[in-house]
Amino acid sequence: MALILKFCIDLFAILLLALGIKGLSKVRSAREANRLAAVAMAIAVFGVLIGSFGSLLESPEAWVWIILGSALGGSLGAFTAQSVAMTAMPETVALFNGCGGMSSLLVALAVRLFPATDSSSGVIETVSIVISVFVGSITFTGSIVAMAKLKGWLSTPAWMQSKIRHFINIVLSVLSFVAIVSLIGGSDNELWLLVASSALLGIGVTLPIGGADMPVVISLLNSYSGVAAAAAGFVVGSQLLIVAGAMVGAAGLILTQVMCNGMNRSLVSVLFGGAIGSTSSGENNSTEYVNITSCSVEECALTLEAAERVVIVPGYGLAVAQAQHTLREVTRALEGNGIDVIYAIHPVAGRMPGHMNVLLAEADVPYEQLKEMDIVNPEFPATDVVLVLGANDVVNPQAKNDPTSPLFGMPVLDVQEARTVFVIKRGMSSGYSGIKNDLFDLANTSMVFGDAKKVLGDLLLELKELGISAKG
Repeated sequence: MALILKFCIDLFAILLLALGIKGLSKVRSAREANRLAAVAMAIAVFGVLIGSFGSLLESPEAWVWIILGSALGGSLGAFTAQSVAMTAMPETVALFNGCGGMSSLLVALAVRLFPATDSSSGVIETVSIVISVFVGSITFTGSIVAMAKLKGWLSTPAWMQSKIRHFINIVLSVLSFVAIVSLIGGSDNELWLLVASSALLGIGVTLPIGGADMPVVISLLNSYSGVAAAAAGFVVGSQLLIVAGAMVGAAGLILTQVMCNGMNRSLVSVLFGGAIGSTSSGENNSTEYVNITSCSVEECALTLEAAERVVIVPGYGLAVAQAQHTLREVTRALEGNGIDVIYAIHPVAGRMPGHMNVLLAEADVPYEQLKEMDIVNPEFPATDVVLVLGANDVVNPQAKNDPTSPLFGMPVLDVQEARTVFVIKRGMSSGYSGIKNDLFDLANTSMVFGDAKKVLGDLLLELKELGISAKG
């Protein structure tokens, strides 16, 4: 009876989880979909307890570990969700990916080191344990490295940009392969060799990757965590883990491909070629500018007042300044004056997939106003004003005009084709590629220097003095 009840609970949880993941595809439904997926996981935990109730009765001390683990994990999760800032969301996602990988690793180690007395390890279970250990270790260490790099705690050592890193990673891969073959053959002596070699491999692969490639890395690690979870599902006989892990793994791979296409990069070049801009010999890589035009907030406001169509290009600088709410007030004022406002979203803007979508959704920006790069690029020639907020590499014309540029071939937003471009930046620093942005030197581009939140606040005041304010 308990097994039938557990099967029904798992099936219901799987259906809820599938609906939750489907809802995450749209910003409008993402919040409720996330809650639905959380409910599915809670139901799944209840199903596991129902299925193991008989065994738990024989081991009362197990309840202590279950209660302590649930209380500790739940408290840390709730605290993180309440306290993390939007600017720290990319590294938080990387940390969560790492936690998923570590969970699968610990489950596999527990089953291998403490097998049930009434069970024998079959080939499928052994292979599943090996996959959980291998992928889980890589996911955990790779995610921790990614988090540390995003936080600025860790930088890429100079020797990691040389070819010696490939030799080290090959050696670690060979050691992992030897351990995997031995474990499948029935030996337990190489278990910790597999843990150590795969953990070091996760560090070796992730450490050389630069910030420009981080959206790809995060989505790939997300896929890894799903694969590890699916393998752990085979280990413990959980249909829910198998289905959920497979869905997350497949979704992560698809998203990784989308990110690679958005940067005109192959996954192989991201993992083994180092960061964008790590080496380049193009003449335009100099950070010296010769034709910079700066303007005041008042001039920007006057130009916006006369515009009929305005495109907003958000970037990581907007997130750093926490200026999304102020930006929304500015766009409401423009819309109240009959000005058409849309947001141009580059697929790799920010530090994680969908970063800008999440940021703008937090400020209640209508989903219909968010336009993908392929849709908005043909519309720039008919645009009066483009407002660039903290974006850099994704609006750099070098990607189309300079074959010597490390960005060449990367799809970018063609903001330079608009009549007027205003770039709000603190200074003339380069993006993650480390090269100058030719957009700043163009005759139709004006720089508005300052913190994005303060500049937008001053711009809102200027618009109100011009009689432009949100209506209703």
